[in-house]
Amino acid sequence: MAERRLESRFASAEESPGLLLWQVTNRWQAAQRAALKRFGLTHVQFVLLASLTWLESEAPVTQRALADHAATDPMMTSQVLRTLESRGLLRREPHPHDGRAQALSVSASGRRLANAALVAVESCDQAFFAAIEPHAAEFTALLRTLRGD
Repeated sequence: MAERRLESRFASAEESPGLLLWQVTNRWQAAQRAALKRFGLTHVQFVLLASLTWLESEAPVTQRALADHAATDPMMTSQVLRTLESRGLLRREPHPHDGRAQALSVSASGRRLANAALVAVESCDQAFFAAIEPHAAEFTALLRTLRGD
């Protein structure tokens, strides 16, 4: 019998939830990249643009609030927002209640793009998760638990 070189508590890599999550996430992200390619958006650009579009109706949105909502790194969020701003998809203006912050707002073209891309993203999700459809609500609840809700 061959000596095990990796001293895992799992008899097989197929038993590792972390590895399985990694593999599934990579496949899902590849599907999302393909779905978003025709819109000229990366997945993170889409997530931030869609999140801003979602949050904007509630109150002025700061970069920090957007990063928190999307669970993205604040520095990376700043870089992506600069790219989206340079494309005319969003604006930064002085925040009406916080002199240290800027309020983010989606432009009309950004809103149109976010909504068009959302159709593709949700269609991609529907196809990707079709195999677990009878368990989708339970799966979503488990994801929220892992996220820390």
